[in-house]
Amino acid sequence: MTVVPRTAGTAVLICDRCGDHDNTPAATTDSDVVWPLVAHAGWTGSPFAGGPHNCPRCADEATEPVPPVRESPAPAHGPAYAVLVHRDLDAVVVTPLVDIDAGFAETLQDALMTAARTSRHIVLDLHAVHLIDSAGLGLLVRARQEVRHRGGSLGLVAPSRFIRTVLHTMRLDSVFPSHPDEASALSALRLIGEQGKEVSPGGPADHDHAA
Repeated sequence: MTVVPRTAGTAVLICDRCGDHDNTPAATTDSDVVWPLVAHAGWTGSPFAGGPHNCPRCADEATEPVPPVRESPAPAHGPAYAVLVHRDLDAVVVTPLVDIDAGFAETLQDALMTAARTSRHIVLDLHAVHLIDSAGLGLLVRARQEVRHRGGSLGLVAPSRFIRTVLHTMRLDSVFPSHPDEASALSALRLIGEQGKEVSPGGPADHDHAA
């Protein structure tokens, strides 16, 4: 563990390069997802408590970049090709190809709101996404509200361990049905059409990205 929770609402950040440590307010309700603590202290590294993490000095002196949190490179933020969209039955499948943060939220918002206006249901395929920040989370909530107002639903495909943990921490895991793959999500939508209610598989998708 390179982020160790302590009593009195504090945690200890331990640098994996030099061993230096720093005390920081534990402004998070989840002991596993620690990226708010790491970012607030100016450190770099993994969003999870297990690290690796670097103190600001080691991050500046490092000759090699900190290992990325995603397994493979993704397109730069901004261009339309960072989002794939296609229609299937009464749903629009939206597939972002980069992490969902403030820099990418506007591009994804355009795709989601267009989908909400033109289709009853949205399937958000997250197989290529590892991280989501507060701006991205707010966008998901707004998109869900939009389709719900039109009698539809928004389901997630293959959310990463990080995204599932964030949703659970924010008590949003129960409002976003999760599916292991696109076929399962579309099958659930067919049941929605038949039964007139949302149907979710029994448990979150088990889609983890190795750090």
